[in-house]
Amino acid sequence: MLTNLRRAVVLSFVFLAVLGLGYPLAGTGVAMLFFKHQAEGSLVTDGGRVVGSALIGQQWPGPKWFQGRPDGYVLVNKPDQVVVSGTEQLGPRSLALEQFVARQAARLRREGISRPTVDLVTTSGSLVDPDISLADADAQVPAVARANHLPAAELYKMARQELHHRELGFLGAPYIDVLELNVALARLEHRH
Repeated sequence: MLTNLRRAVVLSFVFLAVLGLGYPLAGTGVAMLFFKHQAEGSLVTDGGRVVGSALIGQQWPGPKWFQGRPDGYVLVNKPDQVVVSGTEQLGPRSLALEQFVARQAARLRREGISRPTVDLVTTSGSLVDPDISLADADAQVPAVARANHLPAAELYKMARQELHHRELGFLGAPYIDVLELNVALARLEHRH
């Protein structure tokens, strides 16, 4: 019986070392070797300074910036609380969702976006989606151009330059990362 116990303990330590330490370290090593940018959080830099992650949506105050989809902080109206991805989802018949969409649309109209798109007034499933469609960006161009005293034609062109196409030509939908778009906008402002 003592022999069986010793074997079980030794086997447990072997599995702990191999699966608990070796496998995660090997996975991290492979990720850092072949996918360094993604493994480090897909950080976006501007002028050598980290300005955010391309994987997590951020809120941009006022009409001067392109807006992404609303995040969980806006949805629950509790900016001082951390909202974990995927929580606080409202159902399609929810009165709270209807009121939220109406508030978002009114806020965007006050900022000069005359026709807010569905994605600009509803949250994504994760509540932290960093991407918008080209139609979402185009809907915001007139307001952003006015707020920054820039020609709308330049902003339409910039949005198309920031467009990420379908993966492998057929997977997913084309999208624009709002952080990358706003970094390009800041660079454009500095040139004017």
